[in-house]
Amino acid sequence: MAEFIAGSEEAFVTQMNNKARELGMENTMFKNACGLDADGHLTTAYDIALMSRELILRYPEVFEFAKTRLDKIIHKTARGEEEFGLTNTNRLIRSYSGATGLKTGSTSEAMFCISATAEKEGMQLIAVVLASPDPVTRFDGAMKLLDYGYANYALIAKEETGTPMGEIRIFKGKTESSPVVIKEQVNMLAPKGKHVVLDGDVQIIEFLDAPVEKGHAAGEVIYTWEGSEVGRSQLIIPEDIAKASPGDIMARNFKRWFFS
Repeated sequence: MAEFIAGSEEAFVTQMNNKARELGMENTMFKNACGLDADGHLTTAYDIALMSRELILRYPEVFEFAKTRLDKIIHKTARGEEEFGLTNTNRLIRSYSGATGLKTGSTSEAMFCISATAEKEGMQLIAVVLASPDPVTRFDGAMKLLDYGYANYALIAKEETGTPMGEIRIFKGKTESSPVVIKEQVNMLAPKGKHVVLDGDVQIIEFLDAPVEKGHAAGEVIYTWEGSEVGRSQLIIPEDIAKASPGDIMARNFKRWFFS
């Protein structure tokens, strides 16, 4: 696969390391595409968590595979076809409530590792355990981390996606103004029992020229807590706005002149 995508494994590994830097994985160095032990092939639990987060946010369909406990494939060889059974190596899928994945792994040097994901009450957590001496210790450590997270933290959700946050003037539009709405809800992880008040600074641009397509950016809202930014969301136009015809403009001016 590496050769197909990049032409060679070496070129693909370069792409892997470039992506790692892009994700902020500052203590990771890939030396091959397969993950087996090699001199200088290194990572950390935090970096694995960053990589796992990128995977589940950009490609949530991975959970369809990561949550599957048993499956089978047809293995084709020169001797014919043979059914081959697959068993998920992540024991948490069947033993931990809310488990959704994600990946186990082990080598002689790395020992037993896991990036474990779970979701409860709308909150997804990632627990990474590396260099466990045996599989049992690996899974127990991941469960303890997840239990700690759910026992001590909760999500604070701000305005839902689509919530109106103000209006913007539309120049030469069928309508003279449009509401602007939240593009994506912002959630903040906070300690349970702590009173948290998020302040939202709504910034809407002065106007837009028609025509305007649905989803066009019109500003943003920035949330802060105790003076520090904790999240932001783009503000967008919720519906298409056509350009006003000469007749529309004449009717609008007539109404202003005689009924204002």
